[in-house]
Amino acid sequence: MNARLDGAFAGSLYGTDGTEDGESMTISEKARALLSLEGKVAAVSGAASGIGRGIAVRLAEMGAAVAVLDIDTDKGRDAVAAIQQAGGKAIFVPCDVRSDEDCQHAVEQVIGAFGTIGILCNNAGIAIRKNAVDLEEDEWDLVLDVTLKGIYLLSRRVIPHMIRNGGGSIINTGSGWSLRGGPRAVAYCAAKGGALNLTRAMAIDHGKDRIRVNCVCPGDVDTPMLRSECAQLGGNLTEFMKEAANRPLARVGTPEDVANAVLFFASDMSAWVTGAYLVVDGGGLAG
Repeated sequence: MNARLDGAFAGSLYGTDGTEDGESMTISEKARALLSLEGKVAAVSGAASGIGRGIAVRLAEMGAAVAVLDIDTDKGRDAVAAIQQAGGKAIFVPCDVRSDEDCQHAVEQVIGAFGTIGILCNNAGIAIRKNAVDLEEDEWDLVLDVTLKGIYLLSRRVIPHMIRNGGGSIINTGSGWSLRGGPRAVAYCAAKGGALNLTRAMAIDHGKDRIRVNCVCPGDVDTPMLRSECAQLGGNLTEFMKEAANRPLARVGTPEDVANAVLFFASDMSAWVTGAYLVVDGGGLAG
């Protein structure tokens, strides 16, 4: 069963009076109606490694055809190969999200290959761990352009297509530092804070177009980027990861943890959710 993005799937789970029609569907059928992405197409930026790759793999596992967007050709093609070997559909599309021309070309390539884009995951990002005094202007520009401007550039190319096709779901990757500041990370905090409020603004603008826009806010996730932060700070990796795991659930996150939250926003499970954020951090912000 392929549920629609506008939430009309509810009729298959509930009667016309809103009462649950539990006798007519098995648990697996209900789960399929809510979470299946069969027949849908997803574009994921920064999908060659880390959280982005985890997202691309999970969406493909749930039936979506996935476009892996990244500047790293080798790792991007490797991610595609992994998806295809598992029986999924995927293509690699080179894309520097700082470039409007690249974003436009990438969107055209995805639509040319799969015919549509119904899910956009703006995940590309970069972290430079410096305070405002030590951070160079070109480093500020790099972090803001990849992490924040990239959301704007890809979205402005995808949204008109979504409008013509009756809607879609956009998921932006924020951070726990979208919600509070962190040490020696001024550009990253600024970019991720902007990503969250940009999410809200886009949700307001495009709800009428049946486009839902939401944000996942991960804590420390074991990725190449997190390990690079340790190197930038001159820390010991073992101690750094131990400190990162100091949270109520007592572990560092995995890309799959974040990908599951993205699946919720991408699927009809969240048909009446927009302008929201979901913290995925093992309880790190709870204290």
